[in-house]
Amino acid sequence: MDEPPRPAGKGRPTPKRSEAEKARKQRVRPAQNRREAMRRERERMRAERARTRQAMNTGDEKYYLARDQGEVRRFIRNYVDSRRTVAEFFLPLILVILLTSLIGIPVVQFASTIIWLAVMVLLIVDLTILGVRVKREVRKRFPDDPGKGHVLYAVTRATQLRRLRLPKPQVKPGTLV
Repeated sequence: MDEPPRPAGKGRPTPKRSEAEKARKQRVRPAQNRREAMRRERERMRAERARTRQAMNTGDEKYYLARDQGEVRRFIRNYVDSRRTVAEFFLPLILVILLTSLIGIPVVQFASTIIWLAVMVLLIVDLTILGVRVKREVRKRFPDDPGKGHVLYAVTRATQLRRLRLPKPQVKPGTLV
């Protein structure tokens, strides 16, 4: 008669009773005073932030912030990340324009002012078009979604430098979403 196969071990020795009790008491031990409670809360929050930051970098959606969770938000992130926009080049352009406006030559200062105005107009037009397209695509793909805050989420993401976006972009520019 064959014996049924034995389950594999748990991979570690069973702790002694005294060690298990000590660990359990340590877990449920209340804070002695207010300062100790605040220290524990800070440590817990630091660990929570580290886990969230790691999830944002690796793409583990379970630990994302509430504003970044969900199928609709993933679609919006991918939609924004799949396009090159004026908005993502806005900060470096403004820095260059600022530096050229500090040059003491009036013609260069005037040109930098005109370029600054042109970039601002392009930015407003670009973000308006992005907002309209995002709203249309979300309505088309997710008809049951209430659609609140999606345009602001897309605009905020589009204005960030691509390298600094969190959660990290998961699609390359030029890919269709």
